[in-house]
Amino acid sequence: MMTTRGIGTDRVATTARAAAQGTRLSVEWCGRVPYTQALALQETARVARMRGETGDRLLLLEHPPVVTLGRSSHGEHLRLDPADYKARGIEVHEAARGGDVTYHAPGQLVGYLVVDLEARGERDLHAFVRRIEGALMTALEPFDIATRRIEGRSGVFVDRTGNDSGPDRKLASIGVGVKRWVSWHGFALNVTTDLEGFGVIVPCGLDDVEMTSVAHESGLSVLGLDALVRDAVAEAFRHAFGPAGAVTEER
Repeated sequence: MMTTRGIGTDRVATTARAAAQGTRLSVEWCGRVPYTQALALQETARVARMRGETGDRLLLLEHPPVVTLGRSSHGEHLRLDPADYKARGIEVHEAARGGDVTYHAPGQLVGYLVVDLEARGERDLHAFVRRIEGALMTALEPFDIATRRIEGRSGVFVDRTGNDSGPDRKLASIGVGVKRWVSWHGFALNVTTDLEGFGVIVPCGLDDVEMTSVAHESGLSVLGLDALVRDAVAEAFRHAFGPAGAVTEER
């Protein structure tokens, strides 16, 4: 019987990861998940992907109110004292992702991408972020929201008309992390989010940007909008990150 003794764990892991390269992107709706629980879920998924036990995955969920601090965050971008966040029922956590401070709450679609960039031959984080932006922009097309990128600022913004002289309006924030070229963390898209909640931070450290939502920009009824946007995002990411046709799995 053939064993792996003497072959080396790195070589075995690389072979297993390459074997899963052609696997379609699995999209999973996880419901409302506390932030610390989501971190554990991501880590389990990342290790399984690194070992080649699963293919690439997109975990879709929403969080109870929480503020997360990325690796580039600054204390002055928190507008409340720690005790005030606690009094409002808002947790505060450091996050091993790029970017500054972000606010999550119900009505916001959070997507955690567990993707093996090495197996895909795409060890380029900037290109990875651009692909995430592109998938989100595609997903928003059916809702008649014109979107754009802004050079030097990750995320998805509303494409303003010539008569719109106000601040840039941001629909989605992106912050990714990578361990051994397997990604985690991802994006947060405001769908029916209560936008007043962003008042507790300087979103993404950008004091000249206004957060907005799909509901606000489209003028569509809130009823059922979360599910419609979730389905559109799932389909767009299946096309952007793998063969189409996978079904969304309920956890």
